[in-house]
Amino acid sequence: MGHTVDYYFAPQSPWAYLGHQRLADLAQRAGASVRVMPIDLGGKVFPISGGLPLGQRAPQRQAYRLVELQRFSQHLNAPLNLKPRYFPVGGDDAARVIIAADLAHGAVAAMGVAGAVLAACWAQERNIADEKVLAELLAEQGLPAAVLEQSHSQAVQERYETYTQAAIDAGVFGAPSYVVDGELFWGQDRLDFVERLLTA
Repeated sequence: MGHTVDYYFAPQSPWAYLGHQRLADLAQRAGASVRVMPIDLGGKVFPISGGLPLGQRAPQRQAYRLVELQRFSQHLNAPLNLKPRYFPVGGDDAARVIIAADLAHGAVAAMGVAGAVLAACWAQERNIADEKVLAELLAEQGLPAAVLEQSHSQAVQERYETYTQAAIDAGVFGAPSYVVDGELFWGQDRLDFVERLLTA
């Protein structure tokens, strides 16, 4: 039986964008499954874990973040706009669309939608808080418009809240975070360690 990776992320996280496809690829290589778990990072996780929204961080931290994003974008050959047109942007609606895709069509579909949302924000200058954009992304993934309607359901909202609480309970404080067999790995730059555990 392969491992399961609990994948906690915010749909507007550049670091999740940089790690997303690599996670999908390494999970496939290792025969692991991924539980796609978007969370309310800024609204619920940061306040209890000491995290600050980007605009409230010290200038040094904001400046270094841009340096590191540029480094990883080049290193991974992943196109990334350092200051996208639609950022900061709310991620709640996109998170619920990802969850709705998962509930209706499974984890592979949810990973596809999540990847599309992340790329829309960080590589394509698209507003992931706009329902029209979310509808376009679903269509581009070959998923029905009904997924967008389902994203407004109480069941999806409850799942979003459950994932967020699960992240808090697991000790998550930033995105992306990966939990395998109870072990937490924070950041896309820890995927090498995730892979070692999955293939051990």
